[in-house]
Amino acid sequence: MTSLEQLLLEAAARHLPPSGATLRLLDVNSQAGAALSALRGDLEILPVGKPDTWGIAADTADAVIAFNCAPDVALLRTALQALRPGGRLIIVSSTGQPGPALVKMLENSGYTRVLVENAVECPSPVGVLLRGEKPHSEERTVDRVRQMARRDAAPQPGRYVYVLVQQTPNKPVWNIQPNEVIEWHAVAVSGDNETVLLAFSSLPKAVAFMQPAVLAQRIEGVNKIAKYRWEVVYGWPNPVMINPTDDILETNAIYLLPVDPAAAEAPDE
Repeated sequence: MTSLEQLLLEAAARHLPPSGATLRLLDVNSQAGAALSALRGDLEILPVGKPDTWGIAADTADAVIAFNCAPDVALLRTALQALRPGGRLIIVSSTGQPGPALVKMLENSGYTRVLVENAVECPSPVGVLLRGEKPHSEERTVDRVRQMARRDAAPQPGRYVYVLVQQTPNKPVWNIQPNEVIEWHAVAVSGDNETVLLAFSSLPKAVAFMQPAVLAQRIEGVNKIAKYRWEVVYGWPNPVMINPTDDILETNAIYLLPVDPAAAEAPDE
């Protein structure tokens, strides 16, 4: 694989949708799976060929990725059928240019939240990246979040979950006085009487989400990333969304849920 191909697939990986600890990915013509597996350890990759040969049950894929494939009507329609609500088709190519005709093509095929842009800058723009999302079956944001939370309710691989925490008082452990009470509140999104806690399957995923969100002032006051066992998380009263993308903060109110510091594991180094 060339360095340009690696850059293109890294760009595509940034557009994978939020999902549970395992993301079911259809890899068109088996062009992207190996490289994406090296970037992310949570992918269940299913190779597929021509659209009329997929044989994939409807509403079962989290994402479809097509590398150096033309965005023809057959691919767009077959991918839309295979994707679950909120799932994403991602097409990335080393040739071509973004333009309104590509946006219109995706919209006419039934996709929403369409994005068409230059694939990479190295340093001049190279290639084109297309992203389209299958419309959610639920109209209200909270119902869509609940739908995602139900998908994450199945047993998860791995032992731990990471959450973004605001600790008060905000002091290092050696500076906390014996009479001071430590309180933790974890970042969640809330709306329509439903509150869903945001969690991550690894520390790097939590950091990658937190840093740009703090810099953009979408979340404030987060000063810790806490680590919990899954059996602790299963006992929490609120549903959990695993590995959300940062756009969840653009469309949902931010809320802070109390979590128990004593139930957390020692932090990762």
